[in-house]
Amino acid sequence: TVSSEKRILMLSQQDNRVFHFVNRFWPVLLLAICMSVLPRHVLPVELRIHLTCLFFCLKEKSQDCMYLQYCKVCQSYKAPRSHHCRKCNRCVMKMDHHCPWINNCCGYQNHASFTLFLLLAPLGCIHASFIFVMTMYTQLYNRISFGWSSVKIDMSAAKRDPRPIIPFGLSAFAASLFALGLALGTTIAVGMLFIIQMKVILTNKTSIESWIEEKAKDRIQYYQTGETFIFPYDMGSKWKNFKQVFTWSGIPEGDGLDWPVRDGCHQYSLTIEQLKQKADKRVRSVRYRAVEDYSGVCCPVTKGVKTFFTTPCTEEPRIALSKGDLILATRGLKHWMYGEKILDSAADGGIRERGWFPRKCVEKCQYDSETDQPVDGEKKNR
Repeated sequence: TVSSEKRILMLSQQDNRVFHFVNRFWPVLLLAICMSVLPRHVLPVELRIHLTCLFFCLKEKSQDCMYLQYCKVCQSYKAPRSHHCRKCNRCVMKMDHHCPWINNCCGYQNHASFTLFLLLAPLGCIHASFIFVMTMYTQLYNRISFGWSSVKIDMSAAKRDPRPIIPFGLSAFAASLFALGLALGTTIAVGMLFIIQMKVILTNKTSIESWIEEKAKDRIQYYQTGETFIFPYDMGSKWKNFKQVFTWSGIPEGDGLDWPVRDGCHQYSLTIEQLKQKADKRVRSVRYRAVEDYSGVCCPVTKGVKTFFTTPCTEEPRIALSKGDLILATRGLKHWMYGEKILDSAADGGIRERGWFPRKCVEKCQYDSETDQPVDGEKKNR
């Protein structure tokens, strides 16, 4: 009958819709099942990052694909608040900095442990300083003789009974005094780092994000856009920000991919600002050409005395230059510049080496860095 044929036709159309839906979105369904069913310890953290970013892009949300930053080294999308570390050669979730003393990055998983290390190290040095001071005091007590106009110290054996098990001579006194200086210096230096870390933790930031916020204010002030940048991850309460890092279980809040944000912001507010800063850096970069060879050493002797003594005190690398190389300079000091060297094998300016180089080794080109056009009057006025 006609009604039965219509029913068969409707069922076949519904089956086709289901088939097309499953055929189109099966990667999304598979990723969702894997990430929800498998325990967290089964999937490595790096794999969870890649699966989550791929999950965002496969959902056909144009804003997710547009706002996620792509790492050319790892060849994958970076999760929000993630950055690539040149030392570790990988992207780190909620990266704060790379610490050479622990030979690892301080990020989402170990931010609390690293901060506790910065607290306990000065406390241990204070305890050691107290031991050194009391040791020197007790050992010198019977060796000091006061006269009318002089003070004499006898570093021979102590005049007491019983004799000390460990003799305290001149070498032991010098070693104790040197160790006391190291302990006090470590207490001051590491204690200052602890104070800096607590300041950024109480605002739910990292050192990199604090720098991004400062650059956002400079960009808004430079272009007079009238916009207001609000850091999205500040919960408005120091106690809430503190609990985002420190927990009783030792495991930080969240999964390192999705973060709670304040009202009026979303997950990509900080990422959008980073993209704006990168676009602004490309516009304001200036092309230079190398006129002298530079080997890439930290303190070049042949480039002048001022260049030698004003080398940048940073872990950022130096790039070797050959005469005729092109460099896109993004920032600089009086005698040094930082930029990206355009390699001959780079396609459309993709692959570049970044680092510091002496200002004396380069000269400014007559054409703009991005458009290969003469610099206009507006850019000259800058």
